[in-house]
Amino acid sequence: MSEAKESRTDRAKAAAATGVMSHRQIMLVLAGLMSGMFLAALDQSVVGTAMRTIADDLDGLALQAWATTAYLITSTISTPIYGKLGDIFGRRPLFMIAISIFVVGSVTSGFAQTMYELAAYRGLQGLGAGGLFSLALTIVADIVSPKERAKYQGYFLAVFGTSSVIGPLVGGLFAGIDSILWIDGWRWVFLINLPIGIISLIMVVTFLHVPHFPRPQKIDWWGAVTVILGVVPLLIVAEQGREWGWTSPIAMAYYATSVIGITAFIFIERAMGEAALIPLTLFTNSTFALTQILGIIVGIGMFGGMIILPLVLQIAYGVTPTQSGLLMLPMVVGMATATTLSGRITSRTGKYKIFMNLGTAILTLGYGYFFLILDAATPLWMVSAGMVIVGLGLGQLMQTLMVSSQNSVPARDIGVATSSATFFRQMGGTLGVAVFLSILFSRLEETVTEAFANPTVMSELSSATQDPAVLADPNNQALLSSLQSGSAEGALTSDSSFLIGADDRLTAPFRMGFVEASLDVFFWAAVVLVVGFAISWFIKEIPLRDKSASQEAAEERLAALG
Repeated sequence: MSEAKESRTDRAKAAAATGVMSHRQIMLVLAGLMSGMFLAALDQSVVGTAMRTIADDLDGLALQAWATTAYLITSTISTPIYGKLGDIFGRRPLFMIAISIFVVGSVTSGFAQTMYELAAYRGLQGLGAGGLFSLALTIVADIVSPKERAKYQGYFLAVFGTSSVIGPLVGGLFAGIDSILWIDGWRWVFLINLPIGIISLIMVVTFLHVPHFPRPQKIDWWGAVTVILGVVPLLIVAEQGREWGWTSPIAMAYYATSVIGITAFIFIERAMGEAALIPLTLFTNSTFALTQILGIIVGIGMFGGMIILPLVLQIAYGVTPTQSGLLMLPMVVGMATATTLSGRITSRTGKYKIFMNLGTAILTLGYGYFFLILDAATPLWMVSAGMVIVGLGLGQLMQTLMVSSQNSVPARDIGVATSSATFFRQMGGTLGVAVFLSILFSRLEETVTEAFANPTVMSELSSATQDPAVLADPNNQALLSSLQSGSAEGALTSDSSFLIGADDRLTAPFRMGFVEASLDVFFWAAVVLVVGFAISWFIKEIPLRDKSASQEAAEERLAALG
């Protein structure tokens, strides 16, 4: 064995024994982690752009929501399960399993023949994705002290930022190509994950070597069953409630099932004690408990408000899904800037609570800005300015909430703390998207009707309907037919494709109506975040530890042996 190889081996053994890793070792581990997270983050933005093309090809437009719902459900419910299993068996093998499951789900999704098959395979993908996110953040906590963690977590935001920009471009590219190597273009949205996943798996096997100190425990299978029983019905209603009716008999049945599942989960977790999937003793710590509540609120405001912005860009400004992805870049810049600065300041000062206060305040300000300035004539540069503000708020919150959750628990609970924080934020995000989309579409027909009553709009519309060039343009035919049938006001609630390429005078009332309806979403997102801002002041700031979870675990083990 060469001296260099012996040196590397000695350093790896030292890291395994003491939990102390050099900056170079940490960066190599991060390379493996980020490759896995890039896989899942890219998939989220790629699939959204191509979903309409996919649904059209599989003759399942009405079922497309289930493909998204299946992924969301399995990724959410698997998050706490991965966290607990990682504590017991080690993060590295589970991270490799998560990548493998995700790749298998991607390949099967790429060859789906019906929307039902696609939904099932997307569910399999979600089982892998749930581990990629939570385990990656847990491993960072294993190898980096809380005081330094915020600085390193900035690298993960770069992964999210990159994927959010190139994802819609890649998705739009594949969706717009008839076939590649005799395979439908949209199928490569999923199949592209195969080479990326293989590369990611190689990087993880090569570089992801982290210390693990096993803690034999019973596996909380009943906790896993009841969390599924409690969460899945709630997520399904959140996704389908607008179509079913929030108080419909089927929705009420799902609510009842969820209540039964959550109640059973609480009793089982209490009985399981430290072996519980989510130990209830964690919530006796006020910092951890309030941070999770704030995480839910931030998830509601963050995901609920952000889902509207791409829709505003596509409908009010007429841009393509690919272009809307690029136009979201100012938000990514704001997030990257805030994450980098807050991470460095936290590393130097050990203070993090201020970023919860500032983050919620700035995010509230961002949504308030959109509520005050947005209309159908607002220039894009003003929309971009609002995105920067929202990004600055989000960038301070995403990593700070995680650092607060991880720092408030003992090293032995770092896995369940990380997965719990991710789980609650995802739950908040799901509820936010469901509630805010319900607000949007419940108001949409009314606001479009009001736009049709605007004298200036009607004058322009009348002029357009008498213009021979407008009447002869095939891009206007669907919209003209809708106007003639008298069903135009409600058309936007089910399909917006009739606006593509149509004359601006014809689309004006729809664009104005959509923007007016979206203002309600921004208003209520701001209200929710005001509540979060108030809660942030009650979170006690615990001094950041200067040792990683692995170091603390190694010291505890040596003390026990000595």
